[in-house]
Amino acid sequence: MVCRMFRIEAEVDKGRRDLLRSRLRDTNSAASPVLSALRGTPGEREVPLHVWALDPSGDLAGGLVGHTWATWLHVTYLWVDARHRGAGLGSRLLAEAERIARADRGCASARLETWDFQAPEFYRRQGYDVVCVIPDYPPGITEFTLTKRLIS
Repeated sequence: MVCRMFRIEAEVDKGRRDLLRSRLRDTNSAASPVLSALRGTPGEREVPLHVWALDPSGDLAGGLVGHTWATWLHVTYLWVDARHRGAGLGSRLLAEAERIARADRGCASARLETWDFQAPEFYRRQGYDVVCVIPDYPPGITEFTLTKRLIS
């Protein structure tokens, strides 16, 4: 009976999205002292963190794009050109992002997602632990979420 009182719509609406985000943030802040303490502080916002590797001619050889938030580094993308793979460049990019996150931004942990055909073993060798496995996401592929403590 209650559902008949509401009109359900499925459309992209940026204004409603922003209102929903604001209301969810308020609800979350009311329920969590940690999130409440972040409100109105610099730690409330995600801060971009990018690390680039350029070859001698200035072309992009690799890069890492992520952000820091609430004492976490989130690695969104890490890519190394095929010509430079296996030389340690990915490890250097990741280590530099972790160093900046830890030393300059006070991050204690890092997280990332990768697919089975990408680099789960690479990240394990860098000290990351698998904390979530989602099979068939997307169909035929397994997604992994990995985390790492940046400080002991």
